[in-house]
Amino acid sequence: MSDSAYYVGDLVAEFLSRIGVTTCFGIVSVHNIPMLDGIGRRNAIRYVMARGEMGGAHMADAYARVSGHLGVLFSSTGPGAANAVPGLAEAQFAGSPVLHITGQTPTKFIDRELGTVHDLPGQPQMLGAVCKGMFRVRSAPEALGVLTQAAALALTAPRGPVSVEIPIDIQRTAIARPAALDGLVLPVPPPLPPAEAALEEAAEILARAKRPMLWLGNGAKEAGAAASRLMELGFGVVSSWNGRGIVPEDHPMSLGGLHGNGSARVQDFYRSVDAMLVVGSRLRGHEMMEFALKLPETLVRVDVDPRADGRGYASQAFVCGDAGLTMDALADRLRGRIQVAPGYREEFAAMKREAVAEYCTQLGPYAEFPALLRDAMPRDALWVRDITISNSAWGNRIFPVYGPRDAVHPVSAAIGPGLPLGIGAAMAGGGRKAIAMVGDGGFQVNLQELWTAVQERAELVIMVMNDRGYGVIKHIQGAFQDGRFYFADPAGPDLPGLAALAGLPYFRVGSAAELGPQVAKAFATPGPSLVEVDMTAIGAFPPYAPFNRMGIWAKQAAE
Repeated sequence: MSDSAYYVGDLVAEFLSRIGVTTCFGIVSVHNIPMLDGIGRRNAIRYVMARGEMGGAHMADAYARVSGHLGVLFSSTGPGAANAVPGLAEAQFAGSPVLHITGQTPTKFIDRELGTVHDLPGQPQMLGAVCKGMFRVRSAPEALGVLTQAAALALTAPRGPVSVEIPIDIQRTAIARPAALDGLVLPVPPPLPPAEAALEEAAEILARAKRPMLWLGNGAKEAGAAASRLMELGFGVVSSWNGRGIVPEDHPMSLGGLHGNGSARVQDFYRSVDAMLVVGSRLRGHEMMEFALKLPETLVRVDVDPRADGRGYASQAFVCGDAGLTMDALADRLRGRIQVAPGYREEFAAMKREAVAEYCTQLGPYAEFPALLRDAMPRDALWVRDITISNSAWGNRIFPVYGPRDAVHPVSAAIGPGLPLGIGAAMAGGGRKAIAMVGDGGFQVNLQELWTAVQERAELVIMVMNDRGYGVIKHIQGAFQDGRFYFADPAGPDLPGLAALAGLPYFRVGSAAELGPQVAKAFATPGPSLVEVDMTAIGAFPPYAPFNRMGIWAKQAAE
């Protein structure tokens, strides 16, 4: 390969720069060297060297969620692409625009099962199963078009991950630089305007409401201003766990993520709500207690995906359209028509205070943790967490989130993505510090990525909630297996020793009173640091809903 020639590998690197990509994640390998050589020689993109493709995929996912733009992952083909699947699956759950670029064996060997290096028959089907789209570049002249289509698809609502295969011989093919790169604009369609008839039907229903509520999901992430207009008309608001912070959750009319799962008081309040507007949310069974959570009977839904109509819950009206455009249009139609019941705002705010206080009483020695941790963090800090017992109990529900791109968690409910999600969030933070709350069990799943955080000097506090086992699993076993705790106690590393080995500042929390000061010190420390919360010293975490038999789901399971 000549240094003066222009190759498809160079095209990939320049394409990414032209569409505004400044950071990529992945691992260099035999089937992606030409593309990464192009990135290295151009020196316009920060390439974060993950230690595993799974970790790199999670980093790209979190980067996309925090930045609001494309997250990019490079992997090798075959085993490398397969290693990326868990992270791509999580990105699909979360609706994250991730562009996964992988290699392939030389074109003359593809799909022939000849046993060439990394040859995996069925790789497109494997990636297509967990991605929104899957493309293969079949010749050098079509590379730019395929990449353009793939990136645009990832960024088109509803967003999701898209994979592209580029065979190694095509990456090494010399081509004329496409002039189209100079004025390249991705063909992402504009926000979908709602139909007038559907708007009027929805407005007619909502105008009769005296006690209205608004449920916001991930599809409303960019629509905070429009949501606030409805709140000014008297709507209370609640969020899915993937739609946190669209409205700052210290607003008295926002329940945040305490949407009823685990709170009898919120469930009771829903009985008095005479209309709920659900915007951009799947109403996931995981959050809805397998749909046992009763929502108000009058349900109006808004989504860009027509399949959302009636999914999980029946809709009295459905508007297919962009969240912001639709809520703005509804606010215009409802102004002067809707009359909220006197005292509704005050009643809602009081219910919120009581529901949060009641929920905290379930947390035993950890009752003060949400407030203490929030007070120790900057308001704009990035709140990342794994599926650890602390997140499942209070992180998703009552820890306040103030911005629509401030919170990241495994929407798939997978255990283990927390550390790489934290790294990806920190890379997108623009100077904002991230904290990743992980359990000791989940921490070990991607433990090797600790050295990625160190090498990149990620502005990340890694807070390990150490209960010496799989705490979430033990609560399930306690609730449904008569307390038989099989296979839930994996041995883990000595965390002070691990921190010393990695060259990380280390802080220990052995009581609730130490949480705030130690976390504040970690936030004040440049680069990554490790905070160990010794849960064996603080006390056992009490069962939380539904495993404390307080949730509807658990009651049904017990009958």
